[in-house]
Amino acid sequence: MTSTLSLPRSGKLAVLASALVYTGLSFGIATTAAPVEAAGTPYYTAKLTVPASDLRAVADGVAWACKGETCVANKTSARPLRVCRGLNRKFGEVAEFKVNGELLAAEELTKCNG
Repeated sequence: MTSTLSLPRSGKLAVLASALVYTGLSFGIATTAAPVEAAGTPYYTAKLTVPASDLRAVADGVAWACKGETCVANKTSARPLRVCRGLNRKFGEVAEFKVNGELLAAEELTKCNG
């Protein structure tokens, strides 16, 4: 004997809608860059030597939001140097790179741009 969910149709739709919202929030937040004007401090902040060519871009799987020479992104599981290198390949030389508000060491920034 098989059991099935015996919710009324509207109940099934509510469950489905809740699941979709939860999934969208869970994965959307993890892959979407915070707007440059957003309150709070983004995890990654980069200053480019020239203005970014796109307002929003994905570089090596990291979603960036840019305005002029400033680009921001949410935290990822990748190492900061890899995130910086991806940004460099997409937009060019990175003048300054911050991880959670702290500057990337000069030798690491050189590797990022190298």
